[in-house]
Amino acid sequence: MIGVGIIGCGNISTAYLRLAPLFKGLEVRAVADMNMTAAQARSKEFGPRALSVEDLLAANDIDIVVNLTIPDAHFAVTKAILKAGKHAYSEKPFVLTIEEGKELRDLAAKSGLRVGSAPDTFFGGAHQAARAAIDSGRVGEITAGTAHVLSHGMEHWHPNPDFFFLPGGGPMLDLGPYYVTNLIQLIGPVKRVAALTSAATPTRTISTPGPRRGDAIPVKTPTNIHALLEFFNGATITLSTSWDVWAHRHGNMELYGTEGSLFVPDPNWFSGRVDIAGRDGKIRELKQRAHPFAVPNMKSGDGVMRANYRTAGLAEMAQAIAHDRVHRCSLELALHAVEVMTAVLRSGDTGQFVSMTTTCERPAALPASEARKLLKK
Repeated sequence: MIGVGIIGCGNISTAYLRLAPLFKGLEVRAVADMNMTAAQARSKEFGPRALSVEDLLAANDIDIVVNLTIPDAHFAVTKAILKAGKHAYSEKPFVLTIEEGKELRDLAAKSGLRVGSAPDTFFGGAHQAARAAIDSGRVGEITAGTAHVLSHGMEHWHPNPDFFFLPGGGPMLDLGPYYVTNLIQLIGPVKRVAALTSAATPTRTISTPGPRRGDAIPVKTPTNIHALLEFFNGATITLSTSWDVWAHRHGNMELYGTEGSLFVPDPNWFSGRVDIAGRDGKIRELKQRAHPFAVPNMKSGDGVMRANYRTAGLAEMAQAIAHDRVHRCSLELALHAVEVMTAVLRSGDTGQFVSMTTTCERPAALPASEARKLLKK
């Protein structure tokens, strides 16, 4: 049994604490937060003991520490985890600069420790079905495509959305990881990017019910980003992320190949309908093989039952450590995704193409047979 500790007891911690019991070999034994009251609340709700951050890092029964702090703290906390001699798994974005990521890579290599990072939603049945369709040549070689994640921001639902609108936040670094990571697992690594960026307003007003409703917060990062990604396989993909949109009709992800087209659902979720078209141009639903990470298990905010298996990446990393193999939500994958996203923002600031200095292998596909091995049932 792998002992797991969690640092950061905000909103996302509930997902990990609720879903971790679904997976083999994991036991969340402790939670910590700079605010001990938050840690105690999660302890009372889910059972793991509440500790200070220092005590959790020193605990002998903790093997992997999950970093669920705000993005600006990801680097420092993951570095502290590694220095404490423990494996680290971070929420997205892994880090905020390529230099931070490389420092953690070197520290992990020197220490013989593993580092993993969300998102793990590409493990989902829908995205693995899309991967299988591409790998089997159903749509030929992917040459182009589009990806869109457009809404009107976090101030409408999050009680403390300030950090979303500061450097290190914004739709590219907050939601882009799901899209960029899925594109990498479907197509491969990115070669270079270009982008245009803007922000519609200098402030946002919190409308979430609660004590801060009506507060104005500053916007210090682009909230409207339109990027062009060139992949090493030659594909060119348009990626748009925005919190300045009230409504739209764009699909989440469309990939165009030499033999047809593939329509991929929202990579923020594990399941969804995948459509495919061949040379006849007729769009039809892709028949998906049964996959454990496609089974709906929660009702989302819009009332729709969806598949949510966050923690799968952590469980898969734990099994990879036990079997001495490469884990799929790897540091290399996360670091390349971070470079893609930060390069997009830099291109928007400078008006120049930006070439990547990192690359990665496509993570191995996760067929249903391997996904089942991660679950208790």
